[in-house]
Amino acid sequence: MTPSALPSPKAVLILAVLGWVYWPTFAELYDTWTTHPEYSHGLLVPFFALYLLFKRKPAITVEPTPWPVLGFATLVFAILIRLAGSATSFLPVEGLSFVLCLAAVAMLAGGRAGLVRFWPPIVFLVFMIPLPYEASRLLGAELQRVATFASTFLLQCFGQPAIPEGNRILIEDVTLNVVEACSGLRMLVTFVAFSVAAVLLMDRHWLVKMLVLGSAVPIALVTNVLRITATGLAHVWLHDSDSKGKVLDFIHDFNGWMMMPVGLTFLLLELWLFKHLLIERPAAGYQPPVASPLQPAAAPRAKPRFASVIRVPVNR
Repeated sequence: MTPSALPSPKAVLILAVLGWVYWPTFAELYDTWTTHPEYSHGLLVPFFALYLLFKRKPAITVEPTPWPVLGFATLVFAILIRLAGSATSFLPVEGLSFVLCLAAVAMLAGGRAGLVRFWPPIVFLVFMIPLPYEASRLLGAELQRVATFASTFLLQCFGQPAIPEGNRILIEDVTLNVVEACSGLRMLVTFVAFSVAAVLLMDRHWLVKMLVLGSAVPIALVTNVLRITATGLAHVWLHDSDSKGKVLDFIHDFNGWMMMPVGLTFLLLELWLFKHLLIERPAAGYQPPVASPLQPAAAPRAKPRFASVIRVPVNR
């Protein structure tokens, strides 16, 4: 790291003050990450944000022009909601106020250039904040309902006489309970965070990035449905087995462990399909840079245009 890339003493002081002010919030967040499995990915979010901070190069080379008015207004608003969140013990608001404080510091330090430089790590920090309890409860209940009906349909496709009843699946004399832990909320939150991280790192066309983001929720839901279906089939096939208890417990846990690898496999398959179905080509008039001893590295490439497999340009 070059000396110019190191943070200034003023920036270090500001971050130290923010760290001291928000220390109780960080302690609560850490407790949430370590006690609620659906938010365990929050432990990695700050480290990935720091990686983005030092990996991402400034996109604007002009002299930064601070935004004192907007930055100060954002800072005041962040402090106010921090006080409100602390008074009501509402952790999501306290965490959001920290993210807003960082955005305010970026505006005060560099204005538009500061936001362009720092917005990816700042925005990604949102994934370390837990959902409000009521939102988590309602979302989890809806995911339970979707998982129950989708898994019932898939079990029927496998020839099983499955019938949904509330959050239970009845398969003859086998009852499969789709409890809150099986709603898929954990997979959904974690996989969306992972997909956003992948989009921030990949050097692909914006359309591919949007498709990856848009597919995060369906992939998470499908993965959870496959898990429940596989568990249901195991219950049916091992129903008369003498050692079914331990075996079914292992299968249930194993299917849970495999959710993220299966989701990542779907994501990699999706990227492979995009690579072969959507072919990038340089925009019209683009001339590749000529390497020289003084400048061997390639110059910034022109914006690509997509072509289909038969190389027909796709309208933007």
